[in-house]
Amino acid sequence: MEFKHTSVLFEETMENLDIRPEGTYLDGTLGGGGHACGVVSRLQGKGRLIGIDQDEEAIAAAGERLKAYRERVTMIRDNYANAVEALAGIGVYGVDGIVLDLGVSSYQLDNEERGFSYRYDTALDMRMDQRQSLSAKDIVNSYSETELTRILRDYGEEKFAKNIARHIVAARRDKPLETTGELNEIIKAAIPAKMRAVGGHPSKRTFQAVRIECNRELEVLKSSLDGLIGLLNPGGRICVITFHSLEDRIVKSAFRKNEKPCTCPPDFPVCVCGQVSKGTVITRKPILPTEREMEENPRAKSAKLRVFMKKIEGETGKMAATRQNAYYVQGNTVRKARPDQEIHRKPKKKVNNSVRRNRDRAKNMNAGYVLFLWAALVATGIILVYYIGLQSDITNSVKNISTLERQLNSLKVANEEDYSRISSSVDLEEIRRIAIQELGMQYAQEGQIISFASENNDYVKQMAEIPKQD
Repeated sequence: MEFKHTSVLFEETMENLDIRPEGTYLDGTLGGGGHACGVVSRLQGKGRLIGIDQDEEAIAAAGERLKAYRERVTMIRDNYANAVEALAGIGVYGVDGIVLDLGVSSYQLDNEERGFSYRYDTALDMRMDQRQSLSAKDIVNSYSETELTRILRDYGEEKFAKNIARHIVAARRDKPLETTGELNEIIKAAIPAKMRAVGGHPSKRTFQAVRIECNRELEVLKSSLDGLIGLLNPGGRICVITFHSLEDRIVKSAFRKNEKPCTCPPDFPVCVCGQVSKGTVITRKPILPTEREMEENPRAKSAKLRVFMKKIEGETGKMAATRQNAYYVQGNTVRKARPDQEIHRKPKKKVNNSVRRNRDRAKNMNAGYVLFLWAALVATGIILVYYIGLQSDITNSVKNISTLERQLNSLKVANEEDYSRISSSVDLEEIRRIAIQELGMQYAQEGQIISFASENNDYVKQMAEIPKQD
């Protein structure tokens, strides 16, 4: 089958790539060579294009399309996740522009044998790189119900992910799933008839999710963007075309993080984290296909283009975005102005004097003041640690006092019990008998007092009148 693929957002990509005739450019998703051909045709002199793709058939098709520029083109069969290492292997350590056209190509979708499309009943494959072992067949037959639910929900944004996963697991108990047709029937049975009638083909989201999992598309994109931005020369640009919201969110987030990497709290007057901006996001909103392009190529409807430019040394992000010639927005496209073209800019907002003074103070603050802030922060931390320790000691002391009080109460209760036990065991009659018979004691009569004195072991009884008290 002939490799045919219509490049989406072609003109917009060429314009925003801002191609320098003698620059070095990388097409990380070479495909059929559509964008690559547009770039290399604009190069002169020492200009060079490097194309990377993991699909062997894409490499062959691109080589045929670009054979007129073979002296300027280098093609590498690999994943763009390894672009930095692959380029270093051929002695290239920086490029002036990068193009990524994500997703699956028209050729791959239309090639029945590759198993990417739900329109054909063929073997479940979906591998972009035929050298890898994991295929769509392995995923639907070996993943657990929980894992299938996760990828259908996260990668396909499928509302019926759990039900589809349950049906897949139930169906493969009888026999392994072999073809896209079998998978289509299972998905159809798992989605209610009313829901199948709206929102396009019922298998669309499931096939997308399985394909993304099979080729690790989102994982590769998320882990590669920072390295690709680092590969850009100062002033170089990276243009990324996405086809669904999952990819677009990753690209948008990565571009913003590289433009404003500062992690300091918003109320800090100056940045102390040391994170420096790597450049500027050129497209605050993504560039979309024109109505004409969507009519000619329906697959372009979901495409979005985002552009990031590497900062030039010594320039701020805003300066880099307007270097040499100004840029202006026309529709959904950021265009480069001619030297004689007047650019109408929005008037700057008037800034309140107090706000301006605060900005000036923040700019003029020296390292000593920043050092003072850090010292104050460290001192506050030490005091806080000491206070926490003191609170801990007080808490322990209170616990000890409570324990002692409980022990004292226990001793009191035990003492009272002993006293009661001793009192109840005393025989008063026995004491009276001993006192009278053995000690010669007598009960005192009214008006008398009896006292005993022991002298030479003889008891002497003395009695005396006791005067009555009035």
